[in-house]
Amino acid sequence: MTRLATLYDHRIATGALHDDPVQRAILPEFERLRAELARPLKKSKLFSRRHPAPIKGLYLWGGVGRGKSMMMDLFFASLETPHKRRVHFHAFMQEVHRGMIAARKQAVDDALEPVAKDLIEGVRLLCLDEMQITDITDAMIVGRLFEMLIKAGVVVVTTSNRPPDDLYKNGLNRQLFVPFIDFLKDHLAIRELAAAKDYRQDRLTGAEVYFSPADGEARAAMDRLWSNLATADVAPLTLNVQGRQVELPQFSGGVARATFWDLCGKPLGAADYLAVAAAVRILLLDGIPRLSSDNYNEAKRFVTLVDALYEARVLLICSAADAPERLYLEGAGSFEFERTASRLREMQSADWGA
Repeated sequence: MTRLATLYDHRIATGALHDDPVQRAILPEFERLRAELARPLKKSKLFSRRHPAPIKGLYLWGGVGRGKSMMMDLFFASLETPHKRRVHFHAFMQEVHRGMIAARKQAVDDALEPVAKDLIEGVRLLCLDEMQITDITDAMIVGRLFEMLIKAGVVVVTTSNRPPDDLYKNGLNRQLFVPFIDFLKDHLAIRELAAAKDYRQDRLTGAEVYFSPADGEARAAMDRLWSNLATADVAPLTLNVQGRQVELPQFSGGVARATFWDLCGKPLGAADYLAVAAAVRILLLDGIPRLSSDNYNEAKRFVTLVDALYEARVLLICSAADAPERLYLEGAGSFEFERTASRLREMQSADWGA
C-alpha cells in the first residue's frame, strides 16, 4: 500500500498541488487511520455488524480553501476497502431525514435506528465534507446518529470550517447539543489545518467574477469558472428550512450554481437565504435581469440574498444584465438598491471571502 506522503509528493511533482507543510503535517493522522482500517474484522452484537474495536476518527477543521476536502479525498481514494463512503454533510443529512420519514411510515419506535442500521451494515468508513449545523432538528439527530455509528465501529472522518466548540454556536437550545461536542472530542482526533494560503481563492486570482451583459460570452465564462471550481461529483443540494425545501440545482464540495430565478423567482425569505449562505462557500448565480417595479418581489428577494451572502462572506460569481449600479434604475426600491449595488461591487474585490 503506497504511503500517503508518496501520493502527496506525486501530486506536487505533477503540479496538481503546491507543497504545504501544514497539509503535510496532517498526513500521519490519515496514515494512522489507513493502518487501523486494515485490521481484521470481529463480530459485533450491535445490529450483527462485523467490525474491530472502535477506531478514533478525525475531525479536520480550518479556513475556507486550505485543502481540507482535498486531503480527505486523497486519503479516501487511497483506500481499497469497498465499504467506504464520501458525501457532503448537507446531502448526508437529507438522506437521513428521508430515511427517518420512511421509517415512521412503518410505525417503528425509533425512526433513527433503521437509518443507523443501514449505514452500519454497509459502511465502515464514512467521510463527511463540510460539517455545518444550523438547525436544531439536525443538531439533535446528528448527535444520536454519530454515537450509534461510532460505537458500532464506523470510522468517521469529517471536515468543517469551524472547531467543534463552534458547531451550532448561538443556536436554539444549544445546551442540549453540548454533550455531542464532548463526544466528538472523545472519539475523534481534532486537528486544525491552519494553512496560510487559501488555494481555492488562488483559482480566482485575477479572474473576473461579475459578467455583464448576461450573454453567451458571459455564460461561457461562467462555465469555465464552474469547471475549475467544481472539483467533486456534481449533484443537486436540497436544504430543509423550517419545513420548506430550498434547492440548489448544482452543488460540488461547497460550490453551488443556480440561476437568478432558481433563488429569487420563488417565495423564499431571509431564513432560506441564510441557509444557502451557510451551506456554500462559493455561489455562481446566472442571469440577473434588470430590476424594476415589474419584478419588485424578485428584486426584494435578490437584495435579501445578497445581504445573506455578504454577511457570510460567500464568494459570489454572477452574470447580470448590467453593471450593479444600473441594474435597478427606477421604481419602488431603486433607492434602497444602492446599498446592494455597493455590496456587489465590494464582493468583486480580489480579497473578498479571504
